[in-house]
Amino acid sequence: MKRREFITLLGSAAAVWPLVTHAQSGKSPRIGIIDDTPMWDHFRQGLRDLGYVAGQNIAIEYRSAQGNVDRLRQAALELASLPVNVIVAYGSPATRAARQATSTIPIVMIGIGDPVRAGFVTNLARPGGNITGNSNLAPDLTGKRMEILKECVPGLARVAFLWNPDNDSNLAFLEELIIVVPALGLQLISVPMRTSDDFEAVFAAMMQRRPNAFVTTSDPLIQRHIGQIIDFMAKHRLPAMYQTKEEARAGGFMAYGAIQPDLFRRGAWYVHRILQGAKPAELPVEQPTKFELTINLKTAKALGLDVPLHLQQRADEVIE
Repeated sequence: MKRREFITLLGSAAAVWPLVTHAQSGKSPRIGIIDDTPMWDHFRQGLRDLGYVAGQNIAIEYRSAQGNVDRLRQAALELASLPVNVIVAYGSPATRAARQATSTIPIVMIGIGDPVRAGFVTNLARPGGNITGNSNLAPDLTGKRMEILKECVPGLARVAFLWNPDNDSNLAFLEELIIVVPALGLQLISVPMRTSDDFEAVFAAMMQRRPNAFVTTSDPLIQRHIGQIIDFMAKHRLPAMYQTKEEARAGGFMAYGAIQPDLFRRGAWYVHRILQGAKPAELPVEQPTKFELTINLKTAKALGLDVPLHLQQRADEVIE
């Protein structure tokens, strides 16, 4: 496994500091999490690595919304009213809900596509408000994904893109595809999905337009259906490009993107700094500089595809 690094403008500030004490209040600091999933295990491990143990020197409050926009707002409001010391949110919809719930409680965002465009921060170097955290995108990432997919799918002509219109980062992703896909001589099929109830209808409509490849995002709503999506792609023999290696390991054709576990671990580091007294406005937003390419050759064989040898050699992980 190659060493993974993230841009950080904080220099040596990443060193572990002594834990802040809350002797005056007699209470442990409380961290609020919206929509707990297995990926949050990496966040909790990050906290443990920094010396925080739930039930001993911190408390973690969970609220579930299952990606529903209205329930996200309610979850964020409940956490803000407790109150918690920090709210941690994965993805743009949850971060927006947290921002609407409070302008004073620090918010740590994880895996945001374009936090400036979404209006969460003024700029990456100096966020300027009560929100900071990390992004999962970098310049040219969308183009690289499409180039890799085109290399692997002979005669590729129409690419379907599943996205959540309620996610500002997904909209930015769509706009990049609108530029990149025609430049590669391909046609883009937009497949918006706002709720879980839309799942069957949007996929039926997508298949009527006869795509011969598929891409999607790491939006939390879409991630709740990722197993169904992977099964659907297998059933209809559609090669798909995902964003995380976990999806390729689960049977997806390939994935290219930032390392999700690292994003969550770094989220814990932001919480640590804030509990030490750092202001979110002064903690730069990080962008990934290293990305993983994962190729599932077993899935490729089932799809009747031959992955070029140079891509196999370049991949961080090849599943056989």
